[in-house]
Amino acid sequence: MTLDKFRPYVSRFLDPFVKGFDRIGMTPDGVSVVAFGMAILAAVAFALGGLEDPIWYAVAATLVFLNGWLDIIDGALAREQEVASAGGDLLDHVLDRYADIVVIAGLAAGLEDYLLGFAAVTGVVMTSYLGTQAQAVGLDRVYGGLVGRADRLAIIGIAGFLAYPLSGPIVGDFTLVGLLLVFLAVVGHLTALQRFYYSWAALE
Repeated sequence: MTLDKFRPYVSRFLDPFVKGFDRIGMTPDGVSVVAFGMAILAAVAFALGGLEDPIWYAVAATLVFLNGWLDIIDGALAREQEVASAGGDLLDHVLDRYADIVVIAGLAAGLEDYLLGFAAVTGVVMTSYLGTQAQAVGLDRVYGGLVGRADRLAIIGIAGFLAYPLSGPIVGDFTLVGLLLVFLAVVGHLTALQRFYYSWAALE
C-alpha cells in the first residue's frame, strides 16, 4: 500500500503547475521551502483544532494536501529547468523530514498527548530513515512498505477533514486524531521494520 509508485503517472498532470511556477521565476528549492511552510501552518492548525475549534482540522487537512502536492512539483520543476542536483535532493529530503515532525507535533499538541506524539514521530522518521539508509549501503532507495510518505499525507489529510465533524471520542477516550497518532506510531514502526528486513535480505 504505497502511493509513491504512482508518482510517474501523476507527472502528466503537473505540467500546468510546473510551467506556471517556471514563468514566475520560482526555483525548485523555493517550492520545497514553500511546501515546508505549508507543513508549519498545518501543524499550527492541527494544534488549534484540538485546543480551540475543530474547524481548524479542515484547514490543516487542506494545508497537508498542499504540502504533498508541492512536494511532487519541486522535483518536476527541477527537471523542467534542468537544474536537478544532489544539493536540491538533500534540501528536499531534509525539509520533508522536518515537515513530518512538525505536522505530527501539531497533532500531538492539539491533544496534549506528547508521549503518543513521540511514538508516532519516531515511527515516521524511522520509516524515512530506513528508506534512505538502504541507498547508503549500496541498494536502491526504498519507497515501499505498508505506508510510504504519500500514503501518510493522504491519510493525515483525510483524517483531518473527518476530524471536524467527528471531533468527539470514537473508541473509548480516543478521538479520530488520537487514533490517527496510534496508527502512525504502529504502522510507522512496522513499515520501518519491513524496510529493514528487505534491505538486510538484499545484502545477504
